Amino acid sequence: MSKGNLVVKTNQLNSALQNLSLPEIRIIQLAIVDARETNTGLSTDKPLRIDALRYAEIFETTRQNGYQRMKDAEENLFNRRFSYIDERGKLIKSRWVQQVTYLDDEGAIELVFTLAVVNGISRIDGAEDFFTSYLLEQTASMDSIYSVRLYELLVQWVAAKNTPLFELDKFRDQLGIEGHEYKRMGNFKLRVLDLAVKEINEKSDIKVSYSQVKKGRTITGFKFIVHEKLKIKTDKISKLRDVDTADMFTIEGLNDKQLGRIVRNSNFIAEYNHLVSPTSPAGQSQKGWEFEMINRLKKDASQFSKRPIREYLE
Repeated sequence: MSKGNLVVKTNQLNSALQNLSLPEIRIIQLAIVDARETNTGLSTDKPLRIDALRYAEIFETTRQNGYQRMKDAEENLFNRRFSYIDERGKLIKSRWVQQVTYLDDEGAIELVFTLAVVNGISRIDGAEDFFTSYLLEQTASMDSIYSVRLYELLVQWVAAKNTPLFELDKFRDQLGIEGHEYKRMGNFKLRVLDLAVKEINEKSDIKVSYSQVKKGRTITGFKFIVHEKLKIKTDKISKLRDVDTADMFTIEGLNDKQLGRIVRNSNFIAEYNHLVSPTSPAGQSQKGWEFEMINRLKKDASQFSKRPIREYLE
């Protein structure tokens, strides 16, 4: 995905108290991305066009369904309001959109954002250190609006690795939860927080966990640990290829000791434990597992293709 597909928003805007649906969030994302890709930027007087086909391709639906979702989202978004604290410490209240045009015969919409939104979004590459930036593909496959909102809140803390305290009432507002929804902490954690954390960990480029902060017996907020997922760098892979002169999905150049390390790797076990029966020797002990898996790797390594074999040595 190109750099133009970065969604970039000011941290003030990103932390705005808002209550957007998943289609509405996606319209905002697409508008930001397309403003960068077309090199036109956002304006308070120049409409930005979004095509249903573009929506359909990114979010994996039909063009007709994409257009209907955009129309429904825009109708709601036109009436939405949000608030945030500016750099002066002043409360700002604003709408998201000031004008919408439906191009039914072209399968597209045109929208004009409000001044607060335009000022809160930047396509200037040099200013990205001051903004929350993420690739659209990181949230495109998420099914829960809470996952998308939590990702947006947490991705700005990747460099710091730890977040400050997210006070419960404000945190609920930032996730778009109404006052009457998930009032019991058990429901909030099960249906919102844990669900969002699980989906972020499975589908995005970051790994997150949280701890709860209490005052007496009452939970007052949450703190998060945020890490970028480990990536195998291209130059490192190239070096491994040069040394071993082998394909990344073969075991050529690896000795039995290295194969043992591979099959003992927790990721390898999690990804291939379905290959053995719990009642077989390989399912009964670590030595049995190691013996069986090493032999299978030697016999036919192609069945272990979920990731490059040497990645389990990292």
